[in-house]
Amino acid sequence: MKLVNLSRPLAAALLGLALAASAHAQQAQAPSQVVILATGGTIAGAGASAANSATYQAAKVPVDKLIASVPEIGQLASLRGEQVFQIASESFTDEHLLTLARRVAALAKQNDVDGIVITHGTDTLEETAFFLNLVVPTDKPVVLVGSMRPSTALSADGALNLYNAVATAADRASRGKGVLVVMNDEIHSGRDVSKAVNIRTEAFKSPWGALGMVVEGKTYWFRAPVKRHTVNSEFNIDAIRAPLPTVGIAYGSGNASDVAYKALAAGGAKALIHAGTGNGSMSAQVVPALRELRAKGVQIVRSTRVGGGGFVLRNAEQPDDQYDWVVAHDLNPQKARILAALALTRTTDAREVQRFFMEY
Repeated sequence: MKLVNLSRPLAAALLGLALAASAHAQQAQAPSQVVILATGGTIAGAGASAANSATYQAAKVPVDKLIASVPEIGQLASLRGEQVFQIASESFTDEHLLTLARRVAALAKQNDVDGIVITHGTDTLEETAFFLNLVVPTDKPVVLVGSMRPSTALSADGALNLYNAVATAADRASRGKGVLVVMNDEIHSGRDVSKAVNIRTEAFKSPWGALGMVVEGKTYWFRAPVKRHTVNSEFNIDAIRAPLPTVGIAYGSGNASDVAYKALAAGGAKALIHAGTGNGSMSAQVVPALRELRAKGVQIVRSTRVGGGGFVLRNAEQPDDQYDWVVAHDLNPQKARILAALALTRTTDAREVQRFFMEY
């Protein structure tokens, strides 16, 4: 065998390449760093017996026990947990949203954090997801997860949901897709998703379809969001001061009157979301009061009480241009409330508010 003598420069270059390849391999094998922020909800709940999946106490299990209950997630990422709140999500306030958003934004800036999972009650999970989607300027995965059954119930769904959420947050393919919601093996956009069923595990639906799914710890993607979010949003949590402007929601129906709208405005609401019938339509008895309130500076936003796929067209049903009103586009009333409150932190011009609803 003939030995080859390498020149010192060539040997040094080859050694450098070898060291770089080794470092790259170690980096590729390093587990993602995922932080789990716990806020309470059913996923942290406990029932009186295994047969009680609808009668239970929410927000009982602390984050350390929640993580320990699913030891398999340790194979997906390096984890640490924080207990931000311990409440049922129907008790979430705007102050809770601001506090949570600031913590998520701070973590997202850290080099030792690759993804964030937020355990949350399902009742207002969609509102929190949309709020974070608008105000947290990061391309790192932020994933909300809950469960429809407490951990003590037969066929509890929380453990697998949490496993799938961590798998999604740890996956670099999840970056840049906005805030996500993982439930029942599906990955949804925090903008689109809503709770459509209240007693089954397939409770969360998106009118335009899920973004992807999780199977045995691996994500599969089929589409991406096109509306503005996170790093492309004009709403940055670092620039938002508490409290958020008050926005009220009034429900349209047959025999509707203007009482609720006037009461909400008298209580300090700066904008009113009309959860209208059909295409955001409203009764003739309500229109004069809303025109009067708009003249006094209250923003009027027409949404719809229709479920998944509701879509309000501007200047259909009502002359929005003439009345200086806003339409919610495809956002449901509760999400319209979130966007209207953020919009009012930047402008009182209804035309500019309408732009936000079309772009976000």
